[in-house]
Parts: sequence; structure tokens; C-alpha cells
Amino acid sequence: MSLRAGSVYVPCLKAVVQAAAVLGVDRKKLLMDAGVNPEQLKAPGERIALSRYLSAYRMAQERSGEPNIGLLVGHVMHVNSMNLHLYMTTICRNLKEYFNVIPSTIRIRGDTGRILIRPEGEFIRLEWHPGNGETAAWRPLADELLKSSLEIVNGITTLPVTARAAHFSYSTPQDTGALREAFGERLKFGREVSCLYFSREVLRYPLIEVGFETGEDFWAGPRSMLGEPAASQPFLRDARIAIRRALPGGNLTVDHLAQEMGISRRTLQRRFSEQGSGFKILLQSVREEQSRRYLDDPRLAITEIALLLGYSDQASFSNAFKSWCGCAPTEYRQRIF
Repeated sequence: MSLRAGSVYVPCLKAVVQAAAVLGVDRKKLLMDAGVNPEQLKAPGERIALSRYLSAYRMAQERSGEPNIGLLVGHVMHVNSMNLHLYMTTICRNLKEYFNVIPSTIRIRGDTGRILIRPEGEFIRLEWHPGNGETAAWRPLADELLKSSLEIVNGITTLPVTARAAHFSYSTPQDTGALREAFGERLKFGREVSCLYFSREVLRYPLIEVGFETGEDFWAGPRSMLGEPAASQPFLRDARIAIRRALPGGNLTVDHLAQEMGISRRTLQRRFSEQGSGFKILLQSVREEQSRRYLDDPRLAITEIALLLGYSDQASFSNAFKSWCGCAPTEYRQRIF
């Protein structure tokens, strides 16, 4: 993808600006020199041109004189997205299920690149693939994505997850101290792709049980999200729960749902027919119901809600929500708050 065509969501640039400010960079001048209006940062759902985002990022690194700025930005991104990932703990049961949706979560960043999860012998590789050649070997983005990914994984699992090794596409820096502190001693540079290695055994690690319903500050907990009325027919109840778990992975199909429920496609369709329902009918019902519940929590950005509901972008979710409720998600949220 070309720099001219790409864009990122506002939180990505805000994280860079916040990290730069902590390192002594003038926030206002940085945005001005990058051609970004500060008012744009007040709307999380807005997109910033990828070229301006990268320009601001490069200037932040140069003006701060900090080669490890990507690690700091990665930490900020991890904290800023924590609410989304806490919701993930109510949908995914273990790290294997979470790894299945990680490639989708990167969509909330925009067009910076993608994450892939690949098995390699006794390991699982979390790979970072930049969206264009100009950033393929640029250190800050690689450091940021690997740092935030490792922190997120450790933030949602009940057992500590250690990176067994870390590879980087850029050449060996003069000082690797911060990288060793972040990723351990087994570092390799000048590799084809930047990635983290995890032991396969971490796939079975359970995710933490947040218990949102016990806190006054949380609006939608596991019971409200995954529970069904006692009178619900067991098959439809189980199908709705399976749909909720599978939605964040995106591109949910009847075959994926059958696999999630551990039955054949033919059996699934027959059971739907017996209940006078169907896959598409139930899918839209779950999405509509969950959209309202997610919008009730002001801490979830619209882009994050789109991800949780399995939409490829915010616009697709907004169009669907308008068909259900007659207004945009932002208008609905303004009404309830």
C-alpha cells in the first residue's frame, strides 16, 4: 500500500504524540510540522493520512533523540486499548482463541500493516508485516507492535507469557539494553520479518476472569454479554454464544460456526430449520443486540465495537446499525448519555 492511499485511526497518532511529549518534544509544534490539526485528535473514529502519521513519528524520534521510542509508544497503545482486550477475555476462553482474533484487532490501527500467527515446530510465531516497503525495516513500528502485543498477552492471561526469542527486520542497534529488557536475551537482527516466538504450551493458558459485573465502573459484563434468558431454547442459546465468541475474528460463515459448535454444517442447518431460524437471521440478531450493549459502555470506541462485532471497518458497522436503529452509532450514544 502506498503512503498516499493509507491512513490510521487517531489513537495511533495520539500515542506517538504522548510518548514524544514525555520525552520533551513540543506537542503542538510536532503536529503543526506534520500537517495535522490538533482538533482532529479529539475524534477517536477519525483517520489521519498514513504519510502524516509516519512523518510525525519520524520527527518524534529525531527530536527526542530516543531510538527506543517505539517501545514507549507500544506501551501507550497497550494501555489505551486495554478496555477492548478486557472485553476479549469475556469472549475468548484461552490464549489459542485470542491468537485467532489478534490479526483482526490490528484493524483498529488502520493501514500500518498486519499481524500473522504461524506455527513453527515447537513454537508459535507472532509476526509483524508492515503495510508498505518504506517502513519494512523501520525500527519504531516493529518495536511498537511487538512490545504492545507482548504486554497485551501478559495482561489477559492468568499465567505469565515469556517471549522465547525475538527477531527484528532492522540491523543491530548500538545499544540493545532496552530491547533485552523488553523481550529477553535471545534477540536476532537483520531477519526477514520482525516476530516473537512463544512456546506452544501457552496456547492452553486460560484468560483472566475479569468479573465486570462486580464493578460499578463497568457497563457490560460477561453475564450480560454471554448469558441468555433461562427460557431460551438450548440450541439457539448455544448458537448465540458461539457467534459472540467467533465474531471478533471477522468473516464468520456458517461453516465457521459449525466448527465452533463442534457439529457438521448439515446438522447446524437442520437444527436452525427445526427452530424456524437461520444462520444469517441469528447473526444479525446477535450483532444488533450486542451493538446496543457495547454502545452503553462509553469506554469502547466505535472502531473497537466494529471489531468486536466482526465488521471490517467502522463504516460497515455504522451502515448496519443505521438499518437496525435508524441512526448512526454516534447519534445513538449521544442520546443515551
